[in-house]
Amino acid sequence: MEFLVRGATEYAEPGVCISFDETGEELAANVASLGFDLKDLAARKLLAIDHVYIERSQIEETGEYDLEGLFLRLAYAVDSTKAKRVLLDSVETLFAGIGNESILRAELRRLFRWLKERGLTAVVTAERGENTLTRHGIEEYISDCVILLDHRVTEAVTTRRLRVVKYRGSSHGTNEYPFLIDTDGISVLPLTSLELNQEASDKRVSTGIAALDAMLGGEGYFRGSSILLSGTAGTGKTSLAAHFVDAACARGERCLSFSFEESAPQIVRNMRSIGVNLGQWVDEGVLRFQSIRPSTFGLEMHLVMMHKLIAEFNPSIVVVDPLTALLSAGAEFEAQSMVLRLVDFLKSKGITALMTSLANVSAPTQQTDVQISSIVDTWISLRDIESSSERNRGLYVLKARGLAHSNQIREYVITGNGIQFRDVYLGGEMLTGSARIAQEAKDATAMVLEAEESQRKKAILERRSKVLESQIAALQLELESEGQELRQLAAQGELRTRKLNDDQRVMQKSRAAEPELAPKSAKKESSRK
Repeated sequence: MEFLVRGATEYAEPGVCISFDETGEELAANVASLGFDLKDLAARKLLAIDHVYIERSQIEETGEYDLEGLFLRLAYAVDSTKAKRVLLDSVETLFAGIGNESILRAELRRLFRWLKERGLTAVVTAERGENTLTRHGIEEYISDCVILLDHRVTEAVTTRRLRVVKYRGSSHGTNEYPFLIDTDGISVLPLTSLELNQEASDKRVSTGIAALDAMLGGEGYFRGSSILLSGTAGTGKTSLAAHFVDAACARGERCLSFSFEESAPQIVRNMRSIGVNLGQWVDEGVLRFQSIRPSTFGLEMHLVMMHKLIAEFNPSIVVVDPLTALLSAGAEFEAQSMVLRLVDFLKSKGITALMTSLANVSAPTQQTDVQISSIVDTWISLRDIESSSERNRGLYVLKARGLAHSNQIREYVITGNGIQFRDVYLGGEMLTGSARIAQEAKDATAMVLEAEESQRKKAILERRSKVLESQIAALQLELESEGQELRQLAAQGELRTRKLNDDQRVMQKSRAAEPELAPKSAKKESSRK
């Protein structure tokens, strides 16, 4: 029926329904729950419904099985609506009186040929046999396309599945695909994206906590990425998510939060206790909560519900809290598959997804119950740190694709003013709580003692410096005195030397000791002697 309704309303292709089991009134009443108004379509000549009543006891197989009456009624309905689509529901009733397989095959071929000759796209429903796709085991061989529907129950959870068994002339998918029937009709959900071709944004979005932004390179997460917060109960996963949502709403961004453990009023109240007022954003219409127990229905219904709400609300931020709750709605593999499809869908829409996961205390640190840590872009682990008879909280970034993130384990506390990160302790081993306070007190005492020792040594050094300065001054004074005495002795020596020279010149003059001063005659006389 959706094939006919969508064709008429979305593609302007009128349709004809030949029903062998339900009357037109029954069909109209039944599909009204899907939002289809068959009476309106019939009034606008976009749909014709003809109920053909066949009583098996009145069918007597004599010679050839005659379908001319059906062809006449079908042709009239097609011509009156100019139909392009036909539904025959169901073929078992039409051929219920035929026991001869040869006649059955021939009549089926004749029916399908009649539909093809008129260019009609026909959907024919058939019941499944015990060991065959159909009751007679013939319909699937002469059909161009065979779609197998299945409704199975696994651990008390029902899931409808669809598989394209064959489709002539098409390279179709062969996997089973979950599908749902709800108020908007049928929704088919591929298991995974066929291609990894999502856009990667370079823009960043704040975590709502400055210290955590700093640990992620200073600006927070990449927009359109997927973030996983994992940790044991009570580590503050929802509180961290609330800070992220609060900051986004303050920027005017629309946020959609899926909660599987707490109601919206409970979340708003609890976050108010740490100074995060989410109620104001709910009132302004930029924040919307969808709270529901995961066991209410199966995983596929959850996924379809998420798709519809996201399409309706058009958020830029989506929070899922917690992912591990989905394990109660299906097997681990199915939950992992569902989350994988959700992450792919959000990435294709450019929506930033933040998901929380409850960590098992006995599980390895690098592993989550949902097994999706490898597909998320950023993984932040919250942990309890037990020391000195206390339990404190620590956070570290296990991975952040494309970000130069911190490798430190940071202690944080949840206060009335939100989550606050303690300054990094650089004293070696990480200490938290009372142990850190005690160690910081010891470090402070040691620093005071070291400062006092430094002052004492400084005073001793100053005293020694003053003594040395005094000694140096005395030596300098002594040196200056000796230098002055030496200069005096030198001056006296120079005076004596000048005096001696002067006395000698005077003596030489008085004795005429200089040869050049004697008369020439005296020299000659002396030589003769």
